Amino acid sequence: MNAITRTEFDFSGQTAKYIGKVRDVYTIADKYLVMVATDRISAFDVVLPKGIPYKGQVLNQIASYFLDLTSDIVKNWKIASPDPMVTVGYKCQSLPVEMIVRGYLTGSSWRAYKEGAREICGVHIPEGMREHQKFEEPIITPTTKAEIGDHDQDISREEIIAKGLISEQDYKELERITLALYKRGCEIAAGQGLILVDTKYEFGKKDGEIYLIDEIHTPDSSRYFYADSYQELFDKGEQQRQLSKEFVREWLMEHNFSGKEGQKVPEMTEERVNIISDRYIELYEHITGRKFVKEPYNDIYDRIEGNVKNMIARLEL
Repeated sequence: MNAITRTEFDFSGQTAKYIGKVRDVYTIADKYLVMVATDRISAFDVVLPKGIPYKGQVLNQIASYFLDLTSDIVKNWKIASPDPMVTVGYKCQSLPVEMIVRGYLTGSSWRAYKEGAREICGVHIPEGMREHQKFEEPIITPTTKAEIGDHDQDISREEIIAKGLISEQDYKELERITLALYKRGCEIAAGQGLILVDTKYEFGKKDGEIYLIDEIHTPDSSRYFYADSYQELFDKGEQQRQLSKEFVREWLMEHNFSGKEGQKVPEMTEERVNIISDRYIELYEHITGRKFVKEPYNDIYDRIEGNVKNMIARLEL
């Protein structure tokens, strides 16, 4: 199997190209974005040396699915998904923070709590909590956005407003939208026997309105637990069965890599790559309730290029 880790397209009307951690983003006529979800994988803000087959297709199709299911809550950037690995949408002015919402004390928030932190991004965390424990109400712990190779930085609501990153009025609206999106995501996950543990959202503005941009409720941006075993495992103090990228982070940490300077990414064997690929497909099938159809990798660049060109021809440039 191959994996798509880099694209080099030149589309009609193309005015810019940006390479993110996972997506290659082509700007068309300074009005539209062609977002190609590659098979790159990142952890601890580091792009790992090998791609994961079908990961890009999984991410794009889950994000497209949830953009459609949440468009009544907030407008989003998507116009269409002309290829299994591509979404085309409006170019928005990106807002400089990511809105992370957490329903449970787990992952990085648990690691910080275990080390003594009782406040995350200005949000107080009660004493006596345990790993994977549910918060009484979901909390929002925003971060500033980072360029590739840099680390996202925790930031509080008060700092965001004081620094003028986002106006107080807009930030209050982002909080409202974030909680509404998370509630919808939890409801959809529950219908599939899953718990949406935490997730992040990115927003932008178009014509003065707030738009949801980028991905939503994918394994790269979210964490899921299996609902049927959650309580029993929590009561026993055992690790949760989960579907997320956390298993990749845990594997890296077991091999002494957490993105710190001087650390080396462990070898990604073919077996390890296939395990990660299978887990991404498993999440797709669980969260959408649909069978994942593996698109062939032969002639994949020609396929993507042809589908995108047909889509661009229908846009107003």
